Amino acid sequence: MVKKIGLGFVGLVVVLLIVIATRPGAFAITRTATIAAPPAVLYPMIADFHRWGEWSPWDALDPNQKKTFDGAASGVGAITGWSGNDQVGEGRMTVLAVKPNAEVDIKLEFIKPFAATNQTQFSLKPEGAATEVIWAMNGTNDFMGKAYSLFVDVDKMVGADFERGLATMKTVAEGEAKRQAETAAAAEAARKAEEAAKAAAAAAVPAGGTTAVPTAAPTAAPAH
Repeated sequence: MVKKIGLGFVGLVVVLLIVIATRPGAFAITRTATIAAPPAVLYPMIADFHRWGEWSPWDALDPNQKKTFDGAASGVGAITGWSGNDQVGEGRMTVLAVKPNAEVDIKLEFIKPFAATNQTQFSLKPEGAATEVIWAMNGTNDFMGKAYSLFVDVDKMVGADFERGLATMKTVAEGEAKRQAETAAAAEAARKAEEAAKAAAAAAVPAGGTTAVPTAAPTAAPAH
């Protein structure tokens, strides 16, 4: 009996290993949001790692996590690293390529609690006065990754993080776009007011270029 149970257990393990080994290795997680802000507002929030704290879904998981910034200030060559609690782990991101106001490609390296390297891409597509932001992550699972994905819906788990990040990005970007629009409108109004004042001043000057000075009327000679 014990032998049969043992053989059955071994058989189940073999079947499980075969199922895990034959699972797809490649994966892709994508989430999209439409944000009422131009690409010029959104792009710096992504290409500059110093600004990720404004919208990243992972910062709130460990406010005390340690961050480092190396390489370029933003854009190609910018590098950031993080190390925190069990929820955020440890890792590093490097900007590999950019298309200003259109695309940011990032190499994402996880160090702890497990090692993995994935590619992340942000695409910005103008839609009238708004922008469609596409956040995608692609990679390949090793055997352990395949086993993990057999029991955990990784797309749902990571996708939820992406959705939270995009929602926060939307709030921050739309607020910034509104402030920029108000500042631009105020500057344009001031410019027009200045031009109107100059035009009014010019209209008050006669064609000769000088303001006419009234002359006193001649006085009559006294009668004798």
